[in-house]
Amino acid sequence: MGRFDARVAVVTGAARGIGFATARRFAEEGATIAVLDLDESAAADAASRVADATGTKAVGIGCDVADTASAEAAVERVVAELGGIHILVNNAGITRDNLLFKMTEEDWDSVIGVHLKGAFNMTKAAQKHFVQQKYGKILNLSSVSALGNRGQANYSAAKMGIQGFTRTLGIELGPFGVNANAVAPGFIATEMTDATAARVGMPVEEFRAAAAEANPVRRVGYPEDIAAAAAFLCSDEASYVTGQTLYVDGGAKLG
Repeated sequence: MGRFDARVAVVTGAARGIGFATARRFAEEGATIAVLDLDESAAADAASRVADATGTKAVGIGCDVADTASAEAAVERVVAELGGIHILVNNAGITRDNLLFKMTEEDWDSVIGVHLKGAFNMTKAAQKHFVQQKYGKILNLSSVSALGNRGQANYSAAKMGIQGFTRTLGIELGPFGVNANAVAPGFIATEMTDATAARVGMPVEEFRAAAAEANPVRRVGYPEDIAAAAAFLCSDEASYVTGQTLYVDGGAKLG
């Protein structure tokens, strides 16, 4: 018997990276999966790969989480096609890094829109189902950058906002059987961090090695590390955990 048997899990930004690893992990543990991504064809392809690898039903849905109508439509489609919604993972995200004096208003609005407004839109659309059924699990993706990171004023603000949002969700939704938590990853080897290496002119392996040396466990994280934490926090084993942010960073924030 799987941890998520008879559960429907929605993961945003799940066509690749942390989102894809989380969707696959939940499917391996019995969940029916809705892969949401801005690119519907990429979402459909990722859902197909999840289904092929796990034997579990998965659908791909195009969704712009920063757009209220799109988020609402995606959640209603999930409920109609999969028979319900029990878990929401707000993972969708982008970066538009720059020093503050170079950062444009568009850079700021885009990052805040996808990360923070996107989590708000998706959660508001899902919570009415959660409250009605007296059950739901919400997991939001924060980041160690919430603590501040040069060149990421927009991203840092969004990711710290996620932590406050999560804490408030725990307070408001706890009485209705809904748990809300966040995971704050450290350096995770993904296409996004590889793109950062390219932007700063470093070979990917050298960039990852430098990140590994910056934490006590002396390795970088992988999407599967975050998926493992997500699986616990979205399970009934974590029913007494809500409003919390778990840093999954190899201990880097302690150094």
